[in-house]
Amino acid sequence: MPTAHLATLSALAASLLLGACSVGSGGISRQLPPIAINSLGMQMVRIPAGEFLMGSEAREAELARQFPAYERKRLSDLADEAPVHRVRLTRPFYMGRHEVTVGQFRSFLQASGHVPESVADGTGGYGYNPRYDPATTRRGDAFEGRDPRYSWQNPGFAQGDDHPVVNVTWNDAQALAAWLSRTEKRRYRLPTEAEWEYACRAGTRSHYHGGDDPASLARVANVFDADAAGNWPAWRAFALPTHDGFAFTAPVGQFAPNAFGLHDMHGNVWEWTADWHDEQYYARSPLDDPPGPTDGSVKVRRGGSWHTWPLYARCAYRNWNSTDTRYTLVGVRLVMEATP
Repeated sequence: MPTAHLATLSALAASLLLGACSVGSGGISRQLPPIAINSLGMQMVRIPAGEFLMGSEAREAELARQFPAYERKRLSDLADEAPVHRVRLTRPFYMGRHEVTVGQFRSFLQASGHVPESVADGTGGYGYNPRYDPATTRRGDAFEGRDPRYSWQNPGFAQGDDHPVVNVTWNDAQALAAWLSRTEKRRYRLPTEAEWEYACRAGTRSHYHGGDDPASLARVANVFDADAAGNWPAWRAFALPTHDGFAFTAPVGQFAPNAFGLHDMHGNVWEWTADWHDEQYYARSPLDDPPGPTDGSVKVRRGGSWHTWPLYARCAYRNWNSTDTRYTLVGVRLVMEATP
């Protein structure tokens, strides 16, 4: 990209990030813009401060009616979603309207010199291979890996620059946030679990921001449906019986947003959060701005992916991985703090 164009883009991003100013009797006051666009082209949406009920009180019998194909153990093994507890987020923040895209991640790598973990450690990532048989492996994983042929550049299926990047570790996400913070003099970071769920729910208390019915996902999410099930026919009973035209990832923003204007909070790719996972944390979580546990062994990821069954794409569902996990279903969405 020409130097002059980069300078223009950086100046535009800076003006958008600074927000509008108004003059009143008390002098100049800064107003937070509803959307800020950064130097990588990420659209950051202002999320207001507020309160919500975090977690799920859904009973096993209720889930069994809504998800009849699932064995009971899957419905009972959700204890870390409770207890439901009130959370108050005392400050507004900005969250990416979309998941970080392949193109944005490439631009970050080119500008920063960061080497993704899947490349740096030489072990690669995970990917889709139609000839791979999970039954022949010890783990029975749905995807082949780790393998050096797979990385953020190659998850085993075609992606354009507008698709969400995958095979990024929690550490890669931290590196992206740190580079943006240094470059733009604004603090970027991963969302806390509380911020993520608040942003996903956008004022709702249902399983999904579009309602309790799994069928509501067809309008708002790229999850495991009839298109994806064509590659995993043994799991067809767990698929949405709809076709969205995407057997793998979809370009970001293809599905309807929630009330905050955020796209793909359900499905497309799992999203890393800042928090360590602790099954007991909800019972002692503070009311104001919960920071998550102080330590742990795995980090929480949220939201589900293009390969996720509807039960696991609910607003309240929590999953986790080690910080060096790179996977063909896992990506990232960032938060930008509202004040410098």
